[in-house]
Amino acid sequence: MPDPAEPAAAQLGRLIDIMAALRTPGTGCPWDLVQTFATIAPYTIEEAYEVADAIDRGHMSDLKEELGDLLLQVVYHARMAEEQKAFAFADVAAAVAEKMVRRHPHVFGTPEQRAAGAPKGFWEKAKAEEKQARGAAQDTDAAPPAPERLLDAVPVGFPALTRAVKLQGKAAKVGFDWPSLTPVFAKMKEELAELEDVIAKGDHANIEEEYGDLLFVLANVARHLDIDPEASLRAANQKFVRRFHHIENRLAQRGSSPAQSNLDEMDALWNEAKDRERSEPKA
Repeated sequence: MPDPAEPAAAQLGRLIDIMAALRTPGTGCPWDLVQTFATIAPYTIEEAYEVADAIDRGHMSDLKEELGDLLLQVVYHARMAEEQKAFAFADVAAAVAEKMVRRHPHVFGTPEQRAAGAPKGFWEKAKAEEKQARGAAQDTDAAPPAPERLLDAVPVGFPALTRAVKLQGKAAKVGFDWPSLTPVFAKMKEELAELEDVIAKGDHANIEEEYGDLLFVLANVARHLDIDPEASLRAANQKFVRRFHHIENRLAQRGSSPAQSNLDEMDALWNEAKDRERSEPKA
């Protein structure tokens, strides 16, 4: 157990040294030595989700562990980049520290900037200026890159619902948006009707497309309500697990199991779980 008084930098330095040892040819870990950015990326995404899960559950011990696992991912990628002489962990930390200072003049700037506070839209303006500066710093002898279109800035690797909200938000900034929820709900009903139609026709080639269109509109509903659809779905998943556990527990009390029961019996226990949750005081 580390000494709480020991500087965080010392523990971080130890973690960086451990990763370097794991990646040292001849003496390192055979599994770690063969990993690449591409093979580690799925673990990075998984660890971010596990952090979110620990937060949802309000479990601080698990959150500490999952944050450590996520930090390891950053150290891992930085070590592989250092081996390629591209950058090191210190460069990653320095770059984000400088970015945070640059994007918060109302905290770290001049007395006048701090007094003025953060004007609306400042964050987006700062990001745009940084992107322009990066473009200007590129090799002038190189062929000019293709102009980036508005939606190109939304990473493809985002979870689909999150990316849908981001894409819609980008389009909304230039006026491509419905003014209220009413037309969004109308579109949702339209897409649901189209899905029902292709299902009724047995048009299997278009069912997946229409289902995707419906999900895209539902993401737009979430955006207009200013809620995170991924968080909403995670909560719905947790609720399903909780209520199904109730079904399993109640059936076990009767000496039975879901496999030995019919839908009517399980549905009654589902409603029992729902009624119990509604009667419990909210935290």
